[in-house]
Amino acid sequence: MSKAEQRAQMINGTGFIAALDQSGGSTPKALALYGVEASDYNSDEEMFGEIQKMRARIILADDFTKDKVIGAILFERTLGEEIEGRKVADYLWSVKGIVPFLKIDKGLEEQANGVQMMKPIPSLAETLAKADGVFGTKERSVIHEANADGIAAVVAQQFDVAREVTDAGMVPIVEPEVNIHSETKAEAEDILNAEILNNLDQLAEGQEVMLKLTIPTQANLYDALADHPRVLRVVALSGGYSTEEACDLLGRNGKMIASFSRALTEGLSKQQSDAEFNAALGANIDKIFKASV
Repeated sequence: MSKAEQRAQMINGTGFIAALDQSGGSTPKALALYGVEASDYNSDEEMFGEIQKMRARIILADDFTKDKVIGAILFERTLGEEIEGRKVADYLWSVKGIVPFLKIDKGLEEQANGVQMMKPIPSLAETLAKADGVFGTKERSVIHEANADGIAAVVAQQFDVAREVTDAGMVPIVEPEVNIHSETKAEAEDILNAEILNNLDQLAEGQEVMLKLTIPTQANLYDALADHPRVLRVVALSGGYSTEEACDLLGRNGKMIASFSRALTEGLSKQQSDAEFNAALGANIDKIFKASV
């Protein structure tokens, strides 16, 4: 694996990052949308087995290549899984040319000050040391209201974790999501923008991050973040928007590319034939690619 090649792909690559990191909390919902009901599995092991089959089907699809998908975010359990005899992260890069990332957060705290902070991440150093073939990480918090103290706390926590990740030689994707249904979404994004800029300015030489942000109410709000010397790329989350709406909104922001999960898998079903599945996935990939470029 060449970190330099992967870094170059993250800076200059044409396309988007696929979010394939559904975790314990979001897996049942993702499976239900895919046509796998809770009654179809009897344990967490069987549930994770079903979501791994879905992920493998996506990764193996003809249109899932570096021509349009430049990176993919994986759930921690996925690192131990294999596709065609290779570990998933190795398969993504060695066979598909797609840069692998790892979701490292352990979920969210209860809401306070209008935000949800990340829960503690135990054994992070150990997790990073064992993440063979992984270029970077992703860690998510959520902002529900334009509460300056809450947003400052979220961003400070994100950058504390980011420093630990960069110290391990990896690139963190900092993800302070703004709830798309927030009544103060635009105001929250203005506060967030200023807080991120402030924290970026405090990073040391050689410390680089990526940012994963909700598509802003004010188009191109985050251009200054994208241009910051410590930022490799600014990517957008779909946040519950439909594929069409997410792509439409993203297309108005010239310096953001997609990192979609639900919008990528919309309309996919376990019951589809491989031809039907590949056609539906290919259509989603095309839409998201066009919105990203």
